[in-house]
Parts: sequence; structure tokens; C-alpha cells
Amino acid sequence: METDCCYLSYRETQSFSPLVNDYLERKESLAAFYTFPADQGGIRDALSRRAQYPVNRSVLVSVLNRQYSGLPPVARVQDNIAALGSDKTFTVTTAHQPNLLTGYLYFFYKILHAIRMAEELKEQYPDHHFVPVYYMGSEDNDLDELGQFRVGGQKFTWDADGQTGAVGRMRTRSLKRLFGELYRYLGPPGKDLDALKELIENSYLQHETIGEATRSLVHHLFGQYGLVIIDPDDAALKRSFIPVMKDELLHHNAQAIVAAQSEKLSRPYKAQAFPRPINLFYLKDGIRERIERSGTEWQVLNTDIVFTEPALLAELEQHPERFSPNVILRGLFQETILPDVAFIGGGAELAYWLQLKPLFGHFSVFYPAVFLRQSVQIVTPVARELMHKLGLAGAAVFQPAEDLIKKHLLEKKGASWSLSAEQEELKALLQQLTQKAAAIDPTLEKSGAAAVARIGKQLASMEQKMYRAEKKKEDVYVQRVKHLKQELFPNGGLQERVENFMPYYAQYGFTIFDTIKEAIRPFSNTFLVLTIK
Repeated sequence: METDCCYLSYRETQSFSPLVNDYLERKESLAAFYTFPADQGGIRDALSRRAQYPVNRSVLVSVLNRQYSGLPPVARVQDNIAALGSDKTFTVTTAHQPNLLTGYLYFFYKILHAIRMAEELKEQYPDHHFVPVYYMGSEDNDLDELGQFRVGGQKFTWDADGQTGAVGRMRTRSLKRLFGELYRYLGPPGKDLDALKELIENSYLQHETIGEATRSLVHHLFGQYGLVIIDPDDAALKRSFIPVMKDELLHHNAQAIVAAQSEKLSRPYKAQAFPRPINLFYLKDGIRERIERSGTEWQVLNTDIVFTEPALLAELEQHPERFSPNVILRGLFQETILPDVAFIGGGAELAYWLQLKPLFGHFSVFYPAVFLRQSVQIVTPVARELMHKLGLAGAAVFQPAEDLIKKHLLEKKGASWSLSAEQEELKALLQQLTQKAAAIDPTLEKSGAAAVARIGKQLASMEQKMYRAEKKKEDVYVQRVKHLKQELFPNGGLQERVENFMPYYAQYGFTIFDTIKEAIRPFSNTFLVLTIK
């Protein structure tokens, strides 16, 4: 696939928060909120300190081998899992919930960024081994978010046939009907579309749960790169996290620690996560509910489940898989079970990780280098042709449509519709008249000021009408801008936050992933615009 790549600063795109832009630009206001900068120097320092924070590698390898037992073996994946038993092996991790059919394009961009970074680190540190990891957030229960996706402007929603609880544990049995509806929107017919349909059905209809299906789908797509998928919803993994969960249930230290850090961060920025006294959910059957303490009892909300302290601690010891960390403790759990040197996340993830640094220190858990995933804008041949006709390139396409149209009119016709000069002249004349009237009778000054304001509004209205008339004369340009914006920014948002991978896979096959992976610059902290020729 022949492509052109353009790398922009995130600030140029006008699409990211001040916190993200300042973090990438290393503003001093954020220096105290992270341990390692998001660059190669930060990785070097993280690597030198990671050995001080060992993880239980034998349990990790054992769990991964068990979780992969039902999948077709891929040599690179098996080698990477085996390598995790060595203290010379480290992980580069990204995390995301098991959105149905991956949800949004950025699901893949995160994973490809992790893969690319691991590859480059292997070249830079030949005495070490680096494994890209997808950490599946299978315990999330937000079905409204995870159970929908869009293809060709059409929204598809799965109601899970009434199931509740953690989405990763939900059964896939009711998906066949939804897939039948989906296939009508996929095209054009061909071997890549056939391969996509086979992939979907083999992943979701041949596996019992959404977690298993997502693992299968991602493994078939990225196993060839050596990507390792870990589902943390596992009793053996959670056993190593029992000390933190016990502290959370009995002493509630996380709330005060994170609240203090969040208060500091929220002075110039916006906090993303808000701690509770107990930052754990209880998982059992179709239940995923918060745990609250009332005196000497612990209540699972919206159920009749109540624990005394001895019963609660016995439950934790016997069934750690029934306790699920929320966003405040999730990163802590991840770094307890994985030998990470880097974590790759989106803007919201970056924001809440900056709230958590003191919590890692409190529990003596390693805090990795935190990278913003590389965002990608795919410019299709249709969009490329529109950009050529409009004379647009690079960051220009991120400007609001109205700004692009106004700039075009200014360049072609000048400010023919502008009445600013006339407004200033009339304002000066009216002020003179007001002063003259006030000299005769001071009570007339207010009437004069009201006349100035009224005429100013009338002129502004006239200017808008003149501008719309000029726009109408350039309707071809205006329609092309609107078409381009819908192509690149569906529903007014970034393409990666709206569209799904399936139309691209159906058209280009697996080549689209290879192309994006090779274009990603994992340490550049830039926005990638990938133009398909």
C-alpha cells in the first residue's frame, strides 16, 4: 500500500486538552505528577529502576499459558510468554475494555503503538527482551459503551440479551442476529470481506464469552507480531493483589492519597477520576456492584450481600477473583502483575495516571513511563482528492470548516462583505452627534448611545447577509469542505473516536495494520496523518 505520512504536534490539531499538550511539551506545571518523561530517556531510567520492583513471573507465565490454551499457537507469542519468565524481559502495555468488535479505531492504534515500541526497544537494548501486551479490561460493565459500534454511519447496538455484570464474562450466544445485520453494511464483496466475516464468526460465535472472543480476535490479528493478551480477571493474578485489596477494604488509604494529588492537578487542569472510600467492585454471577462500609459491615450495593470483617477477609482470601479494582486501583494492579517499563494510553488515561503517582509510592509499586498513544488520521483516496482540489494539506484540515471557507473567500475576493470600516466611521459620527445632543440636553446621551448600539447590530446583520451571499457564490468550494470534514471528522469528531476498523479491513485487508504499524513513531509524541494514495 502506497502512502504518505505527515506528523503533526498534538497542539496543531486543536483536538486535545491543555493537560495533554502540556504533558507532551514537558511543561514544568506537570513535572511533579510523573516519574519518567515520555521519551527514550524516560524508558532508559525506567529500565534501570524496574528491577527493584519484582513481579511473580512464574504465576504470570502460568496464567498466560492457561489463557492461551484454547487458541491456535503462534511461535512469536509462545516465545514471548516463555521469555516473561526471565528477569531480563520487560513489557510495554496498553489497556482497553473488550468493546464489541473493538469499538473504535484507536483500539488498534494503542496496540500497534505498543508493538512498535517493543520492536524499537529490542533494537536499542539487545541484552533485554521486550514484550508488547494488551491488558484487557474485561471487568468493565458499561454495556452502553462497550456494546456498540458504527459502520458506514450506521450504529449497531447489542443489548446482551438482558445479561448484566462484567462485559468480559457475558455470553456471546445472542450475537448472530446482530452480525447478520452488520454484513449488509460491509463491502465491497471480495476475499478481504470474506476473511473479515470468517474472523468475526470464528472469534465471537466459537467462543463462549466476550472476553474469550476478544482475545481470539486480537490474537488472530496481532499474534504474528508477538502481542501477548492478558485478561486480569483471574484468581491467580488477583491473589498477588490481595494485600492492596485488604488495605482498601479495611483502611481506605487510596481515597485520601489520590484526592490530595487530584486537588493539586485540578488547579490548572481537570481531574478525570474520583476516588471513593472503597475503590473495589464485587463480581459474582451477573453482579458487578460497588462495596460500601457501614460501621462493622460491608454491603454490596443493590444486593442483599453483607459481610462482617472475618467473612469479608475469608471471601477475599478464598475468592480474590470476586473483587475488581476500579479506575483508581486498576493501574496499581496492572503494575503488580506485569514487569512494565512503559504504559501507553489515551488522553483520559494519561490524565488519571497523573492523579495516581503517590498511590504507587504508598504501596511500593513501580510507576512506569506513561506515553500518549499515537493518534492516526487515515486520509482515503476520496479525501485526498478533495484536499487536493481545496488546496489543503497537513494541519489545515483540522481548522473549523467556517474558518477554511472564510480564508478561501478572503484570498479570492478580499473582505468584500466586511463592513468594519463603515462601522467605525458611523460609530465615530454617531458619537459626535450624541455628544452634540448631550450638550443641549444631558438626558439625550442615553438615547444617542442606544442609537449607536441599534445601528451597530443592524450593520452586523447586514454584514452576515453579505457574507452568506458571497459563500453562496462559492458553493462548490463550500460543499467540498463539508464533504471533506465528514470524511475526516465524522459527526464532528476525530475519525479514530467514531469509526470502526471493519470497513478498512474489508477494503485493504491486513495490509492496513502493517502500514499503520510501520508509520508509527512510538517516541515522537506526534499525531500521524496517513494518506492512502
